[in-house]
Order: sequence, then structure tokens, then C-alpha cells
Amino acid sequence: MYEYINTPIFGVGISILAFTLSSYIAKRTKIMLLNPLLVAMLFVVGILLIFDIDYETYNLGGQMITFFLGPATVVLAVPLYKQRELLKGNLAPILVGILVGSVAGILFVVLAGRLLGLDRLLVASLVPRSTTTPIAMEISILLEGNPSLTAIFVSITGISGYMFGEKILTLFGVRNPIAKGISIGTASHAVGTAKAMEIGEVEGAMSSLAIGVAGIVTVLVVPGILWLLNII
Repeated sequence: MYEYINTPIFGVGISILAFTLSSYIAKRTKIMLLNPLLVAMLFVVGILLIFDIDYETYNLGGQMITFFLGPATVVLAVPLYKQRELLKGNLAPILVGILVGSVAGILFVVLAGRLLGLDRLLVASLVPRSTTTPIAMEISILLEGNPSLTAIFVSITGISGYMFGEKILTLFGVRNPIAKGISIGTASHAVGTAKAMEIGEVEGAMSSLAIGVAGIVTVLVVPGILWLLNII
């Protein structure tokens, strides 16, 4: 058994096992806090700590799963294609909404970091939290952040959006399915989009679009973010 720990089989296997078990627990208990992704993360971390396995060893296989996040995100274009007529009719407000949401999220992190006296590296790692993991980690490198920390923040953001996104929108009286979709996708990327698809087909399609556009917007404003970070 131990000969497999230093191979990609271990990282892939423990990740699949963790998510399968956590999904089963979530379906049986129906407790919102037992989100499959959150429970799977805690399960994997627990295994690594208990058996004193370093992250690099786990990541031999874990990085293979990360690689497939890119193609999986591209597949989200399918529901968007089905709603192409709706997209054409509302293109301007949709793009403006995603643009404003992305920039507002970035500015909030930078300004909050300055007010709270957070370390520059921590702020740089937090900035791309609302973009999907492959994009977020590359942006983190450009901002001289810590990609591993960024991956954690991305996961926390996505899980939070999945768990609380719809409830927050309902609390503020947001009923329009397009507005719901772009809000969830812009704020909480692919994990939030999974929730948007559960809410409805339009919400899922708009959330899928928001992932890509929000990633592009974040990349384009990187020079401005660097300038802001340099004045913290």
C-alpha cells in the first residue's frame, strides 16, 4: 500500500474517495453546512495530517485534478449556448453587471486589506478569489501572491457562494433569473455556478458566462491592482 503514496494514484484516489463520501453524507443528512466540497477538503487535510504526508506528495495526483478544472469550466459553455437568444437580448446589462461586480470585489479586498493592515502577500493572494482556480492561481503569481493560499481562498469563496448565495439574493429582493446568475457566477465562480444550475437553467447559463468574463476582467485590471498593492 505504501508504495502508492509517492505516486499520482494516491492524490487522485484520496480526492475521489473524499468527494464521494462527502457527497453521500450531504445527500443523507441534507445539512447545508455539510457541503461536499468543504467536507472533502477537511477529509483530505485530516488524512495528510494524521499520516504525516506532505502536500507535495499528495499534489502529485492532486495537480492532475486541478488540470481538468480548465476543460470542466469550458464545458459550462453548453448551457450558455442554449440561452444564446436571451444573452443577445440582454448583452449590455449582463456585461456591465459582471464588470461592475468583478471590479467592486477586487477593490473591496484591496481596501479592506489596507484598513485591516493585512500583509501584502495575503491581500495579493485574496484578490483573485472570485475567479476559477486555474485563472486565480496564475493571477496570484502575477501579483506576487501565494498560489496555494489563493487556491484555498477560491475554494472558500465558492463554497460560501454555493451555501449562502441564493439566500443573500433573496434577502435583498433579487428575483430576476439573469441577475441571480451573473451575481452568483461573478462572486463564486464554478462552485457557485453548480448552485445556480440547481436554481434554474437561465441562472446556470448566466453564471457560466460570468465565470469567463470575470476572469478576463480580473486579468485586464492586474496592472491597476499591482499599483494599488504597491501603495498599501
